[in-house]
This record gives sequence, structure tokens and C-alpha cells, in this order.
Amino acid sequence: MTDTVGTHDDEPAVQPFDLGDVPSAKSIRRFTAQAANARGGANIGDLLSSVYYAVISIAISVGLALGFAQAMRASLPPSPDVEAPLSLSLATLVVVIIVALAGALLSLAGRLGPVGAGGAEAAWWLGLPVDRRGLLRPAARRLPLLAGFVGAVLVALLDAGLLADPGLRVARVAATAALVAAGIVLVAAVGQSASVSRRSIALAGDVLLFLAPVAAVILARVGWSVDEVPGAPWWFVAALVPVVTLLAVVVDRRLGRMPARSLRESGSVATQAVGAVVSMDSRELGRALTDGAAAPVRRWVSRLRTARGPVSALITADVVVLRRSARHVVQLVVAALVPVLVSTVPQLASSVGVLLALLVAGSVAMSATGEGARRAEMAPILDRLLPIDAKTVRRLRMVVPAAAMALWSVVAFAAVGRWASDVPGWIALGLASTPVWAAAAVRASYRPAPDWGGALVSTPMGALPTGVATVLARGPDLVVLCLLPVWIAVLLRTVNATLLYTQIILSVIAVAVASSIRTRSLMETLMDAQEQERAGARR
Repeated sequence: MTDTVGTHDDEPAVQPFDLGDVPSAKSIRRFTAQAANARGGANIGDLLSSVYYAVISIAISVGLALGFAQAMRASLPPSPDVEAPLSLSLATLVVVIIVALAGALLSLAGRLGPVGAGGAEAAWWLGLPVDRRGLLRPAARRLPLLAGFVGAVLVALLDAGLLADPGLRVARVAATAALVAAGIVLVAAVGQSASVSRRSIALAGDVLLFLAPVAAVILARVGWSVDEVPGAPWWFVAALVPVVTLLAVVVDRRLGRMPARSLRESGSVATQAVGAVVSMDSRELGRALTDGAAAPVRRWVSRLRTARGPVSALITADVVVLRRSARHVVQLVVAALVPVLVSTVPQLASSVGVLLALLVAGSVAMSATGEGARRAEMAPILDRLLPIDAKTVRRLRMVVPAAAMALWSVVAFAAVGRWASDVPGWIALGLASTPVWAAAAVRASYRPAPDWGGALVSTPMGALPTGVATVLARGPDLVVLCLLPVWIAVLLRTVNATLLYTQIILSVIAVAVASSIRTRSLMETLMDAQEQERAGARR
């Protein structure tokens, strides 16, 4: 027995073997895809069905958007014969929107990478002794192609829907938009390959997004406008093709130089963002986009002199979170200028147009102010360590959103007041409605997660819980119900004492509702009460 064991111990653990050729990057990608397909259980029929469903959904969505844009254009009033002291043409506003979309695209490309390898790809592929270019080519092509398609569709909708340009011109403008959008993403990829930080690329996009509405306000002040969206001739569109191709070649040749850390971080952010979109979690999406471009090290540290106790510490923390997020600051400024621009375009300066501008811009600004509360909901350690009860904490979380929305209200409602010829009255109404925006921001931040353990409903984005709409409505429901005086005032184009006092009362109610720590909806509470009554009657 001893001789047998000794014989086995003398044998090497690894027997001699022949070394084969190192597999190519393409074969590794093919093997990974085959392994994933084998474990997924899908077949070619499921793939074709998914592609068919996606194409039909996109076509229907584009058709509905085009029909809505054309219907809105048909309902717009004609331009007045007498020029207002501050006016902007509809074509100029469309140009501003296109420039803003370019800035948003550059900022998004910087935050997402745009080239990345997430999850198992980063853990396995990046350490293999193969050409990294072959591994990263599909990821490098994905975002430029998607950006080109989305950019062409959006610009075509704006040009054909709002401006009613002829088909050949719309095709030329859409082709130019597709090439420019793909070029913007490729420029961001070149910067990533040159070790430019994602924060710098995202900041450049935020600056462009900030300058677009500011430039529009300046143009309205000087009285300069354009009659149509500048359309490049076909020879210019043809000249853009080799430029974009050259950028794509440069990115392809520099894929091997991209640092592994940058690829892992970009892939992680993209995976987190896609998961948030699929699960319809706007809070997680905001965290992914914000943290993805955050500075890893601060060059200076604030002493936080305003923190003198638990109350001031909580408010100071919210101020610091908002101040350090350039994206949210730009979001606030852009949202404040939206009602200004809409009220200066004669075709859009109707009661419905101004009301929609106020609600949309206010919701965007409100979302920017609630970052502190969203982080507290994700990691409530600070709230629980401080000697403050939960209701008071939620009221304190409304302080910074209320202050920021007060500044937004002064700018936005001043523009509405100029439109309605009563600036002081509208500013007073805007300040009275500020607590509603702050309460809605906090209520949306502390909303519970959907119950994924309950019944599910099949949707184009996958299976979703039955109560997901109720969860997403927490926050916007206060905007709809507690801003009714603002709705009525805008539609009637007047402000009176009754509407002002009613708005103050509804603001107090909104603060009380947002201060509640109950996570269940009113319908769920009533259903539970009915079940308890039935159980008591049976006993």
C-alpha cells in the first residue's frame, strides 16, 4: 500500500502536453457568444421574433412622434405681423435644441466611456494574451452607430414635424445629423484612448449644453433669428463620410492602448445604466451617470464651517452634493431658461405651450435638486446616526431643493410674468409654489422600490411588477395635484389673490404629505384595511 502511494506521489501533477496556437480575438468572441447562447436557451426563432418586435416598435414610435409633431405644428398660431421687443423664431429654437442635444450626447458619451468592457468580459478578456483590438471592436462600434441612428431620427422629427421642410431637405439634414452624432462619440473615444478622463469629456458636453440656451437668450435680446435650420449641401455630407471614417480608423488602431482600468470603469457604468433603464429606476440611472464622471480625488477640501449641529450638518451635506455635481447645476440653469425661450417664440407662446414648458422644466429642475435625498435613501446611515426623527429629516431634506427651486421660480415665473404682463404677481405665485417642487423631489427620492416578488406584467422592456406605475407616480403626483392654481393661472393668463392663497394652502399640504414616512400607497392601505375588517368579521 505504501509503495502504491509513493508511486503516485512521484508522478507530476500536470502531464506533458503540446502547446497550441493562441486563439484569435474573433474566435474568443465567438466562443463567448456560443457559451452565452447555450446557457440562455434561446433559438434562432426567438432572435428573429425579438428583432421583428424591436423594428415594429421603433417604426410605430417614430410614426407616432412624427404625427404628434405635425399635429402640434398645425395647431401653432401664425407669427404676428408686429415684432415683440423680445422674440425668437421657431427655426432658431430648433437649432438651439440641436446644439443642446449635441452637448448632451458628448456628456453622455464621456460618462459611459464610450468604449468599455463590463462584468465577465473585463475579468476574462482583458487578461488574455491576444490582440485587444479584436476584442473591443464590437463595443467600439455600438455607441457611435446607436448615436447616429437616434440623432438622425430626432433631427428629422424636429425638421419635418415642427418646420415642415420638404422630404429631400429632411433627408439631407438627417444624414448630416447622423454623421455628426457618430463623429461626436468617436471624438470622445479618441479622448478616452488618449487617457483623457471621462470627467473632462463630460464637462465639455455640459458646457456646450449650458451655452446653447444662454446663446438663444442673447440672440433673442439682439433680435437675430434664422428662418430655417441650416442644411448642408450634399457635397458637404459626402465630405463628412471620410472624416467620420478616419475617426473610426483612429479609434480602431488605438483600442489596444486604452487602459484596462478605464475599460472596466466604463463597462461598469454602462452595465449599471442599462440595468437602471430596464428596471425603470431613475434614481439608479442618475447615480450611474453622476458617479461615472465624479472626480476620484478632490484638490481641495471644504471645512464645512456651516455644520454646527445635526440640522445644519444635514443641510450642509445636501448643499455640498449639489455643488459638486456639475451635471445637476447645468440641469438647473437650462431648466430655468426653457420657459424664457418658449415664451419668446410667438408660435409656442400660448397658454398650453407655456404651461407645458413650466411643468417639464420644473420637473427637470426638481430632479436635479433631490440628489442628496436620493443618496440618503440609498445609504441612510447619516439620517440614522443623527438625533433627528424621520419626519424631521425629510423636512430638512426639502430645504436645499426649496432654495434651488426658489431661484428657478424667480427666473421661470418672471418670464411667464413678462408674457402675461404681470411680473410681480407671477413671481409671488412661483415662490408660493416652491414648497410643492421641493416636496415632490423628496417624495420621489424616498419612494419604495417595486415589488419584484409579486405578480409581473409583460411589457416591451420585459416583465415588470404590476405596481410599478404607482411607485413611479410618487413625486409627480404632488406636481399634478398641488400645482392646480398654477395650471389655472397659466391657462387663464392671470393671477389673483384667491389663486395665490390656494397655492399656499396646497404647498403646506404637499410638505405634510412628503414628510410622511409611510411607503404604502393609499390604495394599498385601503385594501389592507378591508382585508383586516373581513378577517375580524370571520372571527
